[in-house]
Amino acid sequence: MAALLFSSQLVYAAEAIPGGESYTKVLFAVGAMLGAGLAMGIGAVGAGLGIGTATNGACQAVGRNPGVQGKIMMTMLIGMAMAESIAIYALVVALVLLFANPFMRYFLG
Repeated sequence: MAALLFSSQLVYAAEAIPGGESYTKVLFAVGAMLGAGLAMGIGAVGAGLGIGTATNGACQAVGRNPGVQGKIMMTMLIGMAMAESIAIYALVVALVLLFANPFMRYFLG
């Protein structure tokens, strides 16, 4: 089933190639798109888990000791910003794979 799903992208992408060109360009483009999608998906899951864990810990800490809510909130916000930077790095990697791929010259000449 997975082979059928992945091969359909190649078939539809191959229709856009003028006759006579190789499929290297299509395979490279599909691989870059899949890599960009995986980078964003894994980066978003990592950021979501980090932010959820930070919020969970902060809520439990404030519940145990409400007097230090200010310090806990400050630390939680800094931790959430650090976790969100993972998603931003994943976005940068995805954009590089799609628009400024450094491996393009090796595969496409």
